[in-house]
Amino acid sequence: MSTENEGTTVPPAPSAPSVPVASPAASSQAAAHDGDMPTAPIPPVPTGAPGAPEQGTAHAGYAHAGPSDGPAGAGPAPDGSWPPPPPATPSYADGGAGAGSGWGSGYQQPAPKPRSGRGGMVAAILVAALVAGGLGGGLGYTLAKNHDETGSTTVSASDNGVSQIKRSPGTIAAVAARALPSTVTIEAESTNGEGGTGTGFVFDTQGHIVTNNHVVADAVDGGKLTATFPSGKKFDAEVVGHAQGYDVAVIKLKNAPSDLKPLALGDSDKVAVGDETIAIGAPFGLSNTVTTGIISAKNRPVASSDGSASSKASYMSALQTDASINPGNSGGPLLDAGGAVIGINSAIQSSSSGGLGGSGQSGSIGLGFAIPINQAKYVAQQLIKTGKPVYAKIGASVSLEDTTEGAKITDTGASGSAAVETGGPADKAGLKPGDVITKLDDHVIDSGPTLIGEIWTHKPGDTVKITYERGGQDHTVDLTLGSRSGDS
Repeated sequence: MSTENEGTTVPPAPSAPSVPVASPAASSQAAAHDGDMPTAPIPPVPTGAPGAPEQGTAHAGYAHAGPSDGPAGAGPAPDGSWPPPPPATPSYADGGAGAGSGWGSGYQQPAPKPRSGRGGMVAAILVAALVAGGLGGGLGYTLAKNHDETGSTTVSASDNGVSQIKRSPGTIAAVAARALPSTVTIEAESTNGEGGTGTGFVFDTQGHIVTNNHVVADAVDGGKLTATFPSGKKFDAEVVGHAQGYDVAVIKLKNAPSDLKPLALGDSDKVAVGDETIAIGAPFGLSNTVTTGIISAKNRPVASSDGSASSKASYMSALQTDASINPGNSGGPLLDAGGAVIGINSAIQSSSSGGLGGSGQSGSIGLGFAIPINQAKYVAQQLIKTGKPVYAKIGASVSLEDTTEGAKITDTGASGSAAVETGGPADKAGLKPGDVITKLDDHVIDSGPTLIGEIWTHKPGDTVKITYERGGQDHTVDLTLGSRSGDS
């Protein structure tokens, strides 16, 4: 990958979280895959469209923390195609249509660090080590010479076991020591030689590794994929399945070892703001890096993209953390204080472009976003089982206009199709063009992108409570989510 999929950046959002896909109101979400991030609010993106399982990313500011980032992509049209939608055009709330053009200026997926830049980083570190070694050798020679001249004898005192530090299981060092052996640094390379570096973690004993879609995107069509453990053991791998909209992928190690230890999975629904977090990854190619922080917010609407011309948007109702996340962290685990995985590090918001090691991406400013593990687990299991993602949908097209008032169902859908799918979930629930969806269960919906992120935290067949406004009056209705399989 040219850059880590964690590098797209998104502009800082207003006080209330919003999704950078459907409406600019969702400024709180910056969809950058751990990489570059816009500084302006991101427009929300529609969710729940009958035909679109994939999430288009509004590059409003979030960037993928992993491999390469790019402009926001469009979601699939009702007929399954993925034409790039024009700005402020309607799109399906369930991912049927693409995000508005303005939704990709802030968050970005931290893209994987290009090999050339990574080499530069390593070289610099080696130089520093050599310099330190030279100083140490010179100092040792001087002390030895002085000792010979004076004839004195120096005897080192015993530390009485003081250096034998015993760390309790709850310390960060102990948690990191247990988790690191089950994390890998992933290198993906396309057939034309482009590629980048990201992170992943052991999902089961069969050799399945969970990571971000944008981390492995370069290797999907005949490229090369490798996973390296902290021990230095490297394995070739293959993509089992990938979900563009969710930004989740599963790869499998070839000739997987028999002693794999899957990381324990936590319950992201029970995470609270203020809980301690530990992130593991390969920021800017520096493998096995551990950083810490807290959960800064929950249910943060984020739309992100890897920045490539063909990239489509990814939507999430993310866990926000101030743990340092940079390009290369994408796909890595976000752990709780006990060492259980509560999320997959996927995007960051950055204040400027450019970055360490010449990756062209910005670094952490304390605004990182992770896909909740409850959602990622469901997606990973589907990918392992069928190789294809399954998306929940409401079957309605929503406006991508900049607004904070909710997700408005448009008068017409993409390419002139019906805004409300005949016989679809929204149609059965009585929703009509012009209705403005303001809540999904207890979650406030301020834009199309926010709606998409919330819909995709559910499974097809789930019943949700939709609150909408029509003619100045609020109405509430139960709606059973439909489904669509695949990213096309």
